[in-house]
Amino acid sequence: MAADPDINLKELVETHQAGIWRYLRLLGCDPQKADDLTQEVFLGVLKRPFDNYDFRATAAYLRNAARMVFLTSLRTEARRNAVIYADAVEVVWEAGAGKDEGDAQLDALEHCLGELDERERRALELRYRSDASREEIAAALELSIDGAKNLLQRTKDKLRLCISRRMKP
Repeated sequence: MAADPDINLKELVETHQAGIWRYLRLLGCDPQKADDLTQEVFLGVLKRPFDNYDFRATAAYLRNAARMVFLTSLRTEARRNAVIYADAVEVVWEAGAGKDEGDAQLDALEHCLGELDERERRALELRYRSDASREEIAAALELSIDGAKNLLQRTKDKLRLCISRRMKP
């Protein structure tokens, strides 16, 4: 793409930064690495500006740049097995993120988390925020280990169903 002197980098970053960061997280980056790679993507725009046709084209261009930066970082870390995964993520992202860079999915998740009861929320927090084992979750919620496993599975299924319902047009 050719250089466009009319590109407002500040506006470009404000518009697309969150979506690029989320895309990198979907590819498998931890939050800190996603921060670093997002910066690299926009630094690349400074070096090689492009024609800013419309939102979707720009978002696709930036996601492609993010994917390339991500894959380069994996190669330097000797994790080449994620190359195939990154291609699959692009397909999933295009199918689910839509024009809003994933905001609707996050809104649906927040709404659906609000519909969970306290025990379900606590189980998810222990598992995904505290990285607790099933044994630790079972002890905290006064369940058997199998009970904790079943609670987590039912809760994830409930969230998946709720989100899919909210995301249907």
